Amino acid sequence: MKLSGIRVIDLSVFLPGPYLTQALADHGAEVIKVEAPGEGDPVRHLGLSDGPSTVYFRSLNRGKKSVVLNLKDAADRQALLKLSDTADVFVESFRPGVVDRLGVGYAQLRARNPRIVYCSISAFGQSGPNRDRPSHDLGVEAESGVLSMTLGRDGQPAIPGIPVADIVSALQGLAGVLMALLRRATSGEGDYLDIAMHDSMVSAIPNILGPTLAENRQPVAQHERTTGGAAFYQIYDTSDARHIVLSGQEMKFVRNLLGALGRPELAELCARPGPHQQPVEAFLRQTFRQKTRDEWVEWLSRLDVCFGALNTLPEALQDEHLNARGMVLTDALGRRHLGAPIRFLAEPARPNLQEPALGAHGEELLGPLRAVGVDRA
Repeated sequence: MKLSGIRVIDLSVFLPGPYLTQALADHGAEVIKVEAPGEGDPVRHLGLSDGPSTVYFRSLNRGKKSVVLNLKDAADRQALLKLSDTADVFVESFRPGVVDRLGVGYAQLRARNPRIVYCSISAFGQSGPNRDRPSHDLGVEAESGVLSMTLGRDGQPAIPGIPVADIVSALQGLAGVLMALLRRATSGEGDYLDIAMHDSMVSAIPNILGPTLAENRQPVAQHERTTGGAAFYQIYDTSDARHIVLSGQEMKFVRNLLGALGRPELAELCARPGPHQQPVEAFLRQTFRQKTRDEWVEWLSRLDVCFGALNTLPEALQDEHLNARGMVLTDALGRRHLGAPIRFLAEPARPNLQEPALGAHGEELLGPLRAVGVDRA
C-alpha cells in the first residue's frame, strides 16, 4: 500500500489526532498508539460498546498498535525516544509545552532523527496569548465566530451535530503531514507542524466572511446565502413531521422547481439572498407540508433540483448509495464500521477493522528495545 513502511508514533487522544492517524493507518502506515498506564485513551471508556471496546474508540483506532508507556518514568521515556528514532511521523495533542517538559518535544526528537515529521494539534496553537488555554471543539467553534452563525430557528446559537473543529483540524493536520513527507522525499529533512483548532476553524469559513472582510461587520445569518437567507438552501417540514432540504441556489434549479410547482414568477426573487426571499420560503413551506417526505423524494427525483431527505443516522447508514460505495463495512464480529473516504483507483485503502487492546503490542515493539539495553523495570 502507498504508506507501507511509514511508521507513525501517536500520542494523541480523543478525536483530532486519532482521526488524522486513522487515515494514515487505513492506507498502510504502521501507527503505534502510545497510551498512559491505567485507562489509556479516555475514549476507550466513552459511549456504547458493541464488542471488546467502545464504538468511539474502535472507530478511531482500528488497525493501530498499542503500547503503554508512562512518560514521567525515565526508562519509559527512553523507550519512546528509541521508538521515535525509527519513526517517520510523530503526532501529539498535549497542551503546548508539555512534550518539551517530558523530554519528547520536536527539538529532542529532531536531534536524534532529523527526518521525523512532528505534528502538534492543540486548541489555540503553540504561540499567541491563548496558547495555554484548554478547550475542546465547542469552545473553539465559539471563539472562531462560527457558532455565532450556527443558529436555530429561534435565532439563538445552537450546538452543531458534529465536532467541526476537531475534524477540520485533523484534516489540516493530515494534509500537512503528507506535504511534509513529500518535501522530505527531496530534502531529506522532516518538519514541525503547529496545527491549531482555532486557526483551522477560521480558515474553514471563507464563504461566509464577505461582510466581515469587506465591511467589518457581523453577517446577519438569517440573510446570508448558506445560513438561512435563501429559500433554496433551507429545511422544510413535510406532512409526516419529517423534513426535506433544498440545497442548490443556482437559478436553473430555482426555475426548475418553481416552474414545476406552477409559480415561475417567484424565481427572480431568488437571484440574491436576503429577506426579500420570504414570499418564496413561505410558499415552499406551505407546499412541502402537503405531502410526506418520501412522497416529495419520489417527486423531486424526477426534476433537476438539488435536494436531500433529512435522514436519521440509522437511515443514513442503511442508505443504498452509501453502501454501494463501500462506506459501511462489517467485521468478523458483525460490527459495522465506516469505510475510508479517501478513494484511490490504483491502490485503495485496506482498513484493518481490529482495534488494539490496551498495551497489546508492548512485547512486539518494546521487547527488542530491552534487548539492546533499554531497561523498563
